Amino acid sequence: MGQTAVASRDAQSAEHAKTPVNLPDDYVERVYAGVLGKMIGVYLGRPVEQWTHEKIMRELGEIRGYVHEKCGVPLIVVDDDLSGTFTFLRALEDEGCPADLPSEAVGRAWLNNLIEHRTVLWWGGKGTSTEHTAWLNLDHGIAAPASGSIETNGATVAEQIGAQIFIDGWAMVAPGQPELAARLARSAGRVSHDGSAVDAAALWAAMEAEAFVSSDVEHLLATGLAQIPADGDIARLIADIRKWVAEDGDWRVTLKRIQTHYGYQHYLGSCHVIPNHALMIMALLYAPNDFAEAQMIVNTSGWDTDCNAGNLGCLMGIMLGLDALDGPKGDHAFRHPVADRLFVSSAEGGRSITNGAEIALWIADMGRRLAGHDPLPAPKDGAPYHFLLRGSVQGFIAEEGEHRARTSVRQVPGEGDGALAVTFEGVSPSAPATVYAATASPPEMREYSLQACPRVYPGQTLRIRLKAAPENGGAIDTAPMIKVFDLNDRLVDVMGPTATVAPGEEKDLTWVLPENGGQPIGAIGVHISTPDAAPSAGQNGTILLDKVWWDGAPDFTILRPDDGHTTFRGRKDKAPDAWRLAFVNGATALSRRYPPDIQVINDRGEGIVTQGTRDWRNYTVSGRITLAHGAYCGVALRARGLRRYYAVRVARDGKVDLIHRHDMDIRILASGKIDYDLAQPLDVEATVRDQQLTACVNGLQLSSEDTALESGAMGLLLGDGTLWAERLHIGPA
Repeated sequence: MGQTAVASRDAQSAEHAKTPVNLPDDYVERVYAGVLGKMIGVYLGRPVEQWTHEKIMRELGEIRGYVHEKCGVPLIVVDDDLSGTFTFLRALEDEGCPADLPSEAVGRAWLNNLIEHRTVLWWGGKGTSTEHTAWLNLDHGIAAPASGSIETNGATVAEQIGAQIFIDGWAMVAPGQPELAARLARSAGRVSHDGSAVDAAALWAAMEAEAFVSSDVEHLLATGLAQIPADGDIARLIADIRKWVAEDGDWRVTLKRIQTHYGYQHYLGSCHVIPNHALMIMALLYAPNDFAEAQMIVNTSGWDTDCNAGNLGCLMGIMLGLDALDGPKGDHAFRHPVADRLFVSSAEGGRSITNGAEIALWIADMGRRLAGHDPLPAPKDGAPYHFLLRGSVQGFIAEEGEHRARTSVRQVPGEGDGALAVTFEGVSPSAPATVYAATASPPEMREYSLQACPRVYPGQTLRIRLKAAPENGGAIDTAPMIKVFDLNDRLVDVMGPTATVAPGEEKDLTWVLPENGGQPIGAIGVHISTPDAAPSAGQNGTILLDKVWWDGAPDFTILRPDDGHTTFRGRKDKAPDAWRLAFVNGATALSRRYPPDIQVINDRGEGIVTQGTRDWRNYTVSGRITLAHGAYCGVALRARGLRRYYAVRVARDGKVDLIHRHDMDIRILASGKIDYDLAQPLDVEATVRDQQLTACVNGLQLSSEDTALESGAMGLLLGDGTLWAERLHIGPA
């Protein structure tokens, strides 16, 4: 970058420190459109990832909609493009939203959030997967940006596609500020990449940031090109694509030129940035104002389809807005099947089950902070499900089946807010209507390595505010409901107290959620039926869900469900597994094969398994743990990933420490000593209440005050060995 660009960058940083930056009036909605565009693109392209154009045309034809069913895969799955994009952005949050976020900070976020072979990345091995190579460098003490440099890894590894894939968030926190977006994208991209890969990321981030204030594609390209070397590979590629588009007038002809001059045969590695960047530029130029057509072109062209379609989708979502995402005929064919559903798999599992609206508001809040504005007000007093954004259903879907009423959901404007309209036909006691949103890893995600903790727990109070439409023909019965995993890992309905709601009546449903034999809560929702005296033919009508939320501390015991055929000592009987998958596993193994409720095994260094969310503030963890082998074991509190937590830790020699860990920095808050031998049980009780931390280990009392962490999950940790835990209880402090 030249001296003029550097001076401009420095001036912009100084300006950020003094004067709030103007934001578009529709900033939040445009961010939401960008997030949805990214999601839709990934879901469209993922089933044909790395297919050639010829194979796509031979087996599917032009891709003008979702093809997951034809390819035999789910629509909503864990995908590294989405998880990486919305996980690495946490570095900005962690550091307090600085405009000069360093690569080292993003690298620390990688190590705190990524579990090797389990979360976010393609773990293809050192020297093959660029991201895995960078993670290993970070883990071995090579800090960013050296972790991703050509000097460290060589040009082939450093110039694959990943830096470009993950840039969208950096653009969406910098609306109308292309230099800032490019700088953030470079800082983040250099954790794992270098050279042309980082140039491509910076260019696309600048274009996305400028798309908040311009829909002129030629202007966007000029804006992006201003952020990269004029004589570099990316600039030369774009010049060629522009020339070919002008000459050809047909994307298929231009695609053949790209295949000839920029195809995979010219580049080493599994997924080089250059060929795929060419396809994105081509699709944008051929369909600059048509989201559906651009998605058809970029996905039908082949190669790294989910990456290319995701980046292109985000740019065009920001540029064209929500209405462009409905589908080729304005029929909601893109948005409706997705229903905002999103998985972001990371070591902070309480953030894994999420939705596009939630992510959009989080990004917009950071964008406001970065621009010098007040934080974004929490919608509807912080309710997780508020249905505020236009068209958003936040993951709520209507249950279908032979014994269910025909039901649909849609977002409708409210009095300055919004609501979820649940419309039903023929509801009766024998044909109820149910709508729900997932709160834990769905059964079909077992094969996709989703690391996720449930969002909602026994002991918490589920609350639903709703209103029956005034035009309903009669009263209806409503009840809060949860879906709980049974011993075959299938979801079954559990109903709360029923409330009858007359036409036009508002009602608040409340229910303290019950324990379920150790099984996690997989979904929350509303059950709709009719009173026994209602006409047997059933009723039609609508209820409006204003908001859905929960509060209070969890109150439950973690135990392995008693299924009568648990796999002890190597037996091969099938056993329920949903309880185990409610943990995020940051250890070598979280076993189900031996008598203790929980057995954690870690072969090298520290391992940690966690359960809970950032909603958990004041709570107590109590139970019995045993260091069967290893250097130490303990109970973590307010955990936020692999390397940020409080803990009471017991060493093999009996030393007991109350600690705060932040990355590699460990502060000892209080210490003591007990008599201890390996494989002897430890009775542990650990509590966090506001700033106060207390622990009792076999009668030894420790306490301290600290303000570093306000909330977070509980966990079990150990060093180099095996830990057993029995009847762990989490309850109010």
